[in-house]
Amino acid sequence: MRLEEVKELCDSITKTVENYFVGEVPLLNKILCAGLANGHILFEDYPGLGKTLLAKTFAKATGCTWRRVQFTPDLMPSDIIGTKVWRMNSGEFTLERGPVFTNILLADEINRSPPKVQSALLECMEEKQVTIEGDTHKLEAPFFVMATQNPIELEGTYPLPEAQMDRFLIKLSTGYVNSLEKEYLILKRRNNWMQDDPTDLIEPVATNETFHEMQTLIERDVHIDDQILMYISDIVRKTRENQYVEVGSSPRGGLSLSKISKALAVVHGRDFVTPDDVKFVVQDVLAHRIILKMEYELDRQTDTREVIKEIVEKIEPPIDVVRR
Repeated sequence: MRLEEVKELCDSITKTVENYFVGEVPLLNKILCAGLANGHILFEDYPGLGKTLLAKTFAKATGCTWRRVQFTPDLMPSDIIGTKVWRMNSGEFTLERGPVFTNILLADEINRSPPKVQSALLECMEEKQVTIEGDTHKLEAPFFVMATQNPIELEGTYPLPEAQMDRFLIKLSTGYVNSLEKEYLILKRRNNWMQDDPTDLIEPVATNETFHEMQTLIERDVHIDDQILMYISDIVRKTRENQYVEVGSSPRGGLSLSKISKALAVVHGRDFVTPDDVKFVVQDVLAHRIILKMEYELDRQTDTREVIKEIVEKIEPPIDVVRR
């Protein structure tokens, strides 16, 4: 597979998702890039904006296997990762695999389950493996989580801890459609489908093997210049020195920013990363990784996205980036 073929497949996946989800192309590109970077995605927005539909549509379009888990207060860790069950006929314990054994795990309303359930995802999100009663099981590649949560309905929810938030490569918001025509298109498509969930109508563009090959090629063949790496490092360090920030981004934030920038370069038809690639995703990658000081959080004088924007504006991007 060549980079040109990866670019064509990226365009096909985006076009397929566009046929079922009414939204902005930049949002779809960010989702695709996060998947190609093998990173986890968190959607946070108001109810009814298509977060779950978008996740399911993307999963089906890529041709990857996917499982959906509806997070509820009574969910147990074994309901996600699996458990060992005693079989009378064989006289031994056998492994009952949970839904985490898939390529894409759709975690719907992830903040509705208590911390012990949320923590069941920590190992698989970081190390791509699960441990069940002392035995470690590797997860099939590719593997990433697409989670949703509702930011306004706080009763009966459990906020994700910072350690888990840091494991999400990118945090996105679908937002409301920005025109009357798109509002009409949502209703028109629903009327044509004659069903609420069009997932069965979607024809996959790739396979899980193809998508994994795309991930590998991007990681191996897309060049990121040392000046870009220094630029990313400067942005990450400045988040720890900002006057508004109590806790800045972890090094994982810089790694995530470099990985998704390489994927974005291919989506834009290049085999090298530019400063504009970094700027395009920097707020979505870093904003959920920093914690504001309490006085600014309470007074709402600023927010984390504004802090990232201010930091990026003050840092001079490299000009003469070396191409491969």
